[in-house]
Amino acid sequence: MSESRAFCPRCGDPVPDRSASDADDESAVDPLRPGAEVELCDACYFEDFDFVDAPDRIDVRVCAQCGAVYRGNRWVDVGAKDYTDIAIEEVSEALSVHIDVEDVAWQVEPEQIDPNTIRMHCYFTGVVRGTPVEEQVMVPVKMARQTCTRCGRISGDYYASIVQIRAEDRTPTSEETERAKEIANQIVADMEATGDRNAFVTEVGEVDDGLNIKVSTNKIGKKISNKMVEEFGGTVNDAETLVTEDSDGNEVYRVTFAVRLPPYPPGDVIDLANDDEGPVLVRSARGNLKGVRLTTGERYEASYEEGDSPEARKLGERQDAVEATVVTVEDDNAVQVLDPETYQAKTIARPDYFDPDAETVPVLKSRAGLHVLPDENDE
Repeated sequence: MSESRAFCPRCGDPVPDRSASDADDESAVDPLRPGAEVELCDACYFEDFDFVDAPDRIDVRVCAQCGAVYRGNRWVDVGAKDYTDIAIEEVSEALSVHIDVEDVAWQVEPEQIDPNTIRMHCYFTGVVRGTPVEEQVMVPVKMARQTCTRCGRISGDYYASIVQIRAEDRTPTSEETERAKEIANQIVADMEATGDRNAFVTEVGEVDDGLNIKVSTNKIGKKISNKMVEEFGGTVNDAETLVTEDSDGNEVYRVTFAVRLPPYPPGDVIDLANDDEGPVLVRSARGNLKGVRLTTGERYEASYEEGDSPEARKLGERQDAVEATVVTVEDDNAVQVLDPETYQAKTIARPDYFDPDAETVPVLKSRAGLHVLPDENDE
């Protein structure tokens, strides 16, 4: 009885039986039966087998300032520590292994030729048709040091928006200006974390009446302004200024966001106009002014019409308070303390927050008299 078996169409040697799945992508056209495919023998298969497909050379555009890599048509932050890391990543993307290879393992040994050239020696092992295979390739990686769009703009002091932090009838406090800087940097960091390379703070400058923050986009300027008003109260207005036209002839505007903080920040002690219920220690100016009465300890909140700027005069600030010795508690509404300037015993209002067991209390002396302030830990 004759035996039917396959033969290699290239050399004529018999081909061992293999499963259909093993024969995928390892077949050739049968010259005696056009349209039919037969499998090559191992010898002929390995004659044309390319374990690794590698480019002759890889050229990489790298920003010399921030280390970003130009890929496709844009700059990408890769988070590499040095050029060797970049070279390894680029080679990893460029190399491809034959689909038939199983159990692939590889390692790379970089060789620094000069500051801009790294030879990547790559070693591969795997198994094909049950046969162990290995290959070594060398790919030179050339680094072209350039300046990315973002770094070019930063070095050129580019900005699209300016945020002006000011306050009504006063200079912004150090807390307010420091918080504005923190907000700006945090917003930029959050946008950078999402891959936005156009986000950066160009300049932060202190001026006599406040703070100016120049940023790269109008979106950042708007976010900073809104966050400041959200935390400290006040208002924000914006104004556009035409600065140039882009390459397509479109008008390019620069936006100024003017943040106006309320006249009385938390910590101020004020005497309200047309009000005989005693001074108020301001605790918040968000929405409308809120605080506590120094004579009774009751909560105070300005009306909707007054908002965060009720008519008042400033008596002092919490930081102006000094410790005064408690002489005696007279009753539920009065306490006697030593005047911190004259050291004379004075009877003053006893607010709800006064601790009757306290030996000393913080007091503020102003044109409205002597008043006990709440302990900072109680606010």
